[in-house]
Amino acid sequence: MPAATDAGEPQEHTTLKHKQGDQVRHPGRPEWGLGEVMKVELITRDGRPDRRVWIKFPSEGTKTVLASVAGLETIEKPLAEMAASGETLADREADHEGGWLGAIAKNRPEDAMIAVPDRATDPFIPVAGRLKFIYGLYRFNRSGGSLIDWAIAQTGLDDPLSRFNRHELEQFFERWCWERDRVLARTIDEGRRSGDTIDSLLRDAPAAARRGLKKAAPAR
Repeated sequence: MPAATDAGEPQEHTTLKHKQGDQVRHPGRPEWGLGEVMKVELITRDGRPDRRVWIKFPSEGTKTVLASVAGLETIEKPLAEMAASGETLADREADHEGGWLGAIAKNRPEDAMIAVPDRATDPFIPVAGRLKFIYGLYRFNRSGGSLIDWAIAQTGLDDPLSRFNRHELEQFFERWCWERDRVLARTIDEGRRSGDTIDSLLRDAPAAARRGLKKAAPAR
């Protein structure tokens, strides 16, 4: 049995109605791409109904998650059908309102490629919650596999190289990194203005985030 990947916090309003054959995306790991639900097991967790879900992802294999923790997004229209219909990336974004690109669906594909997820800037999420999410974005880098993972997360495509060449992806990634660093710097500033110390704000920051903050600091 594959190891469970239930990292994260329970989702209070998560639907638990996933069923075998559903196409889903893991919002915490969009780089896994679009997965197919292979098996669902009804369980009780902390006295409440839940579901253990086995999902097969194209590049990651089978992952096991708890529906209440993962907050899976059900995709109504399979990407294969969208590709066959000749829809543009912007059209795909419009169909994935719950994903990273949903809020920027009206923008050009080029704009979508350099936009950070809305969760990084949502004012209704406390600073600590936004920082935790932003720090997670620093798992991506320019190395071969990581760059493709990032492109999958940004585009929602299982094979981003079918739309962009590697040079284009590298250019988009550099611009996206700059925007990510700027968002981090602004969020740190917001936390400091609210009375948090810089040490507390950076306590869980990975080394890449600390370097990004130094680069963005003069520009903010």
